[in-house]
Amino acid sequence: MRHSLGKRMPERDVLAGHPMLRPLARHVLAPWLWHLQHESVARGVAIGFFWAFVMPLGQIPIAVAHCIWWRANIPLSVAATLITNPLTLGFWLWLSYRIGTLFVSAPPLVMPRQGTSLLTWMQDVGTPVVLGMGLLAVMFSLGSYALIKLAWRLRVVLHLRQRRLRRRGRDL
Repeated sequence: MRHSLGKRMPERDVLAGHPMLRPLARHVLAPWLWHLQHESVARGVAIGFFWAFVMPLGQIPIAVAHCIWWRANIPLSVAATLITNPLTLGFWLWLSYRIGTLFVSAPPLVMPRQGTSLLTWMQDVGTPVVLGMGLLAVMFSLGSYALIKLAWRLRVVLHLRQRRLRRRGRDL
């Protein structure tokens, strides 16, 4: 897993030469923010999912800033934020509305009618959507963190078991 992900990551030297990243290169390109270690990967994906749902537009710079602060993997965090891209945002907003209506009463979701103020319609829909997006952010970030830690641990255990079996085969 580590080897295949490492091949797909952009080269740090290429990013260091990018004009927009030059002023921040010292912080953004720190080696520990690009290594594939279980804790930084889990943190990076959790941060990416959290900001993807808390702020569906413009979330990448905030996710990168939090990765720097919490020493998390930047490329995987950026990749995780793309779950709420413009093609899927409508689905996530609808799902967050449905989840939000489980906790607060809200009118059925209908498009605003002619003569109805868009602001009034957004006020009716806003509370369940914000609540649902917050719940999705927490569920996806905690779930991804736990799943990555579990998958990494299982992979290490299986690798150690295979190594032990190979050694026993040589010793016989």
